[in-house]
Amino acid sequence: MLMNSSQFDPVTGLLNRNAGLQVAVRMCSSVTDEDMPLVAMWLDLDRFQQINQSFGHRGGDEVISKIAHRIRSTIKVPVELSRMGGDEFLCLFGDLDEPDAEQLAQELLRTIGEPLPVDDILFRPSVSIGIAFHVLDEAPLAWLERADRALIEAKRQGGNRIVISGDEPVPGRLGVLLAREELGIESDLHTALETGGLQLNFQPIVRLDGRIEGVEALMRCNANGRQIAPAKFIPVAEKTGLIVRLGEWCLLQGGHYAARLHREGIPAKVAINVSRAQLTSSKFIQALHGTMVCTDVAPELIELELTESLFMDVSDVVQANLRSARSIGVGLAIDDFGTGYSCLANLKDLPATKLKLDRAFVCVLPEDQRAFSVVKAMTQLARELGMTVVAEGVETQGQKDALAEAGVDAIQGYFLARPMTEDALLAWLKQRSPL
Repeated sequence: MLMNSSQFDPVTGLLNRNAGLQVAVRMCSSVTDEDMPLVAMWLDLDRFQQINQSFGHRGGDEVISKIAHRIRSTIKVPVELSRMGGDEFLCLFGDLDEPDAEQLAQELLRTIGEPLPVDDILFRPSVSIGIAFHVLDEAPLAWLERADRALIEAKRQGGNRIVISGDEPVPGRLGVLLAREELGIESDLHTALETGGLQLNFQPIVRLDGRIEGVEALMRCNANGRQIAPAKFIPVAEKTGLIVRLGEWCLLQGGHYAARLHREGIPAKVAINVSRAQLTSSKFIQALHGTMVCTDVAPELIELELTESLFMDVSDVVQANLRSARSIGVGLAIDDFGTGYSCLANLKDLPATKLKLDRAFVCVLPEDQRAFSVVKAMTQLARELGMTVVAEGVETQGQKDALAEAGVDAIQGYFLARPMTEDALLAWLKQRSPL
């Protein structure tokens, strides 16, 4: 479809709102089956009103122009870009699957968030992103409205984040379907808890010298003859409060496996993910103690993985639970470090024994020298504070080599092994050879 000059935004050179809507209509009309993934990614700068108030519309236009350039330079795949007005942008992709879309959105968060000079001030922008994947026969405006609603939810949650349509509260018919799906998953979780449909798979964590550092426990759910992806059942469990029961089950089963490994002569730590709902409960330490007693496992063989935000939670209950876990010898790992709101300076105040670098830093190695520099800096500081440093999501020899050069202690990812059952992992651990 040919565009004339009146269809472009004069500040950014991108398509204007009307032209962007026309492109969406054209893309939807070209879809003939579900194997043609269309993705709408709606971006909105956070706190942009402060720029206009402080520097006027000239300064605002300068920022918008630079942000548009960052968006263009970050996206390396075919895309239709438009400015939807003010500080909002729309990216339409004609062939992008869900994992790649999420990864690209994370890259946009990082790139747009880099410091930006405005007059004599170094402004640190952030952006909220809503994503919607087109459904076959869905009207173009309905598709874009879902992306817009996801964006609104991202801003409601505080901004500087990504929300995928389906994660946000959705009104109308789609909301009814989503609610029914969640009710079905909740029912399946109850069934799994009652009939033994839950299972732990384990992924090894190996030091770069070849020694086993530990294994991470990953929950799987099979109910009524079907597998439910963790990305589906974990959010439902958190909403309904079932996450506490699931977490206690995971603690107990993880403790049993740690004891089994110890009996087999493999004293590897078992890392178990802990949710906010668990850690904010005054009964958490009771459950942890119960695991130690019931499984007869040494505390140093159990490690709890928590997000950065949980370590930064200043509530009395959370901090007491963290101190109590450490006092009995249980390890604490900061999971997905580098993508939350904490900074390197906070590390000195955290009672963590391990830092796990987020896969977002790993996936761009060894090509991205800036990412390598960040990894090296985080690794050096963490190790000086007495923490073991683990890199997640390692998939290639090149990534492993770069991480070794950066000083990382251990790695985890498909390069080593995919998550596997208890028996399969035990066999793997017994017969594996050093890296």
